[in-house]
Amino acid sequence: MAIINSIITWVMKKRMHDIELFMKYPLEVQDELFTKLISEAKNTEFGKTHGFAEVSNQEQFRKQVPVFAYEDIHPYIERNMKGEQNLLWPSDIKWFAKSSGTTNARSKFIPVSYEALEDCHFKGGKDMLSIYCNNFPETEMFDGKGLTIGGSQQVNQFDSESESFYGDVSAVIMSNLPYWTRFVRTPSLDIALMDEWEEKIEKMANHTIEENVTSISGVPTWTIVLLQRILEITGAKHIKEVWPNLEVFFHGAVAFGPYKGIFKKLTGPEGISYLETYNASEGFFGIQDQKNSDEMLLMLDYGVYYEFIPYEEIHKDDPKVIGLGDVKVGGQYAILISTNAGLWRYKIGDTVQFTSVSPYRIKISGRTKHFINAFGEEVVVENAERAVSIAAEQTGAEVINFTAAPKYFGENEKGAHEWVIEFTDEPNDLEEFTKALDASLRKINSDYDAKRHKGLALSLPIVHKAEPGCFYRWMKKRGKLGGQNKVPRLSNTREYLDDLLEMLQGAEA
Repeated sequence: MAIINSIITWVMKKRMHDIELFMKYPLEVQDELFTKLISEAKNTEFGKTHGFAEVSNQEQFRKQVPVFAYEDIHPYIERNMKGEQNLLWPSDIKWFAKSSGTTNARSKFIPVSYEALEDCHFKGGKDMLSIYCNNFPETEMFDGKGLTIGGSQQVNQFDSESESFYGDVSAVIMSNLPYWTRFVRTPSLDIALMDEWEEKIEKMANHTIEENVTSISGVPTWTIVLLQRILEITGAKHIKEVWPNLEVFFHGAVAFGPYKGIFKKLTGPEGISYLETYNASEGFFGIQDQKNSDEMLLMLDYGVYYEFIPYEEIHKDDPKVIGLGDVKVGGQYAILISTNAGLWRYKIGDTVQFTSVSPYRIKISGRTKHFINAFGEEVVVENAERAVSIAAEQTGAEVINFTAAPKYFGENEKGAHEWVIEFTDEPNDLEEFTKALDASLRKINSDYDAKRHKGLALSLPIVHKAEPGCFYRWMKKRGKLGGQNKVPRLSNTREYLDDLLEMLQGAEA
């Protein structure tokens, strides 16, 4: 196995030359990709409608093709799911990634072409391993197996004539991986793709206990549930007693800061490495490429052409749109993508902050619909997650989940932010935690600080402690267990918060 590990590690590290190429020539790589995408899609229905044959530059592209939200492009996708082809992209679309839709009750189905699988999702997975091997040349990860916590997939019931499927993006990827990968990953596909989440956790735990697991890939929330169950079954104090060769956790979907403490406890005193990825239903966008930084390298040769909407323009009907060459360090932007699966100038709903432009590195700062701005404070998800992490560290607490929303002005009452927080280790003094949370948020966000000044517009936050497992039960009630589903951190309405508070009050009754 040591020989196999050496060979695979060498192969993975060879890709670093290509990564360094687009780091050195980012705009040239994106220009070439743009031309290729337009050329390949010019004879699709969408391409003909929007005059792709006449598009000669990116400025012309912006004039001829409007910005699309999911609702705008959905009619094409619906027809695609019913079997029509050559609508958005020339190759046949047989797979659709089902989005969790945390900001929209309706599920979203994202087309996944062969090209997107090969040149984006698979390539991203290989680059993730390449970067890890480059940063840790002594790795023995390939001597064991990678544990992947995936979603589920099913036959597309909208098209009875041809064979097509949809599922969580992780399930789409796993279902299409080469056969040989089944020998280097665990659990088996029949378990990994189960749709009954609680039964799946139980089977995954029992199936993987005896394996030599050296890496884990998944969403932090659900990985914690699995690791806790394995420790319950084995009676082990930490997971490295079960898997002594575990090296790394490849994670994504939610910010990792609030989970660091509990992972340290679960993995044991030796610890493991962590590598963040930005892999969404729409594509694979970023990888943490440096050892001691949580920034992610924007991957520019994956069949995804990028444009950006400055944060102050996001909610305008006709927002200003800029190219990669015009973004600024520290600026926050909503992402627009045009892809080799036929998404054109598509708003994926995420906002990012650029931490570097040479090379282009980013942090995910939130969702275009996940924020609190009820009083002009413009608090985004990144603000909230940082503030929670700082408050937890200062008060000796550990937070596993939270959500927050505005509490509006009442008679003789000022506005405030109201939080529901589930702790794995509670602070000794909840009032002290609340003050630390408020102080941290004031330092991070000047607009929030201005509204809190002398309590003129906003009062001290209101924090409710949730009993253990509260968020798990709430997500289960909403049909949002597992896969790519995430707890909505912030909302400008009280829909999520009031539902959670009702659950808390019901539990106390």
